[in-house]
Amino acid sequence: VKEVASLPLVSSGWLVDPTVYASTKESHPCVRSACDAAEKGMRSVTEAKASCVQPVLTAVEPHVAAASEYASKGLDKPEEKLPILQKPVEQVLSDTKELVSCRVAEVKDAVTS
Repeated sequence: VKEVASLPLVSSGWLVDPTVYASTKESHPCVRSACDAAEKGMRSVTEAKASCVQPVLTAVEPHVAAASEYASKGLDKPEEKLPILQKPVEQVLSDTKELVSCRVAEVKDAVTS
């Protein structure tokens, strides 16, 4: 959870206006997946703490550490294949707007010619 939350795309997302965050999530499947995973992890941690399962968590800590290590290794693949995860939300929005503008300009030029 900490590793996902530390990804620039996710961590900067917490600071963005909620409507922009929701809109961006809905518009970009890759962003949605990363944000959903981070949100689910945060909910799980909060719920676990709230239900007073700390003694149980302490007892299973070695197993949790092993699972965490595997999860961390599993996150390496998406980070490699989805470089968008390394960018803050503002940059993703800016890059997306620029890409759309370029495509629209190309289509306009093609239609005009």
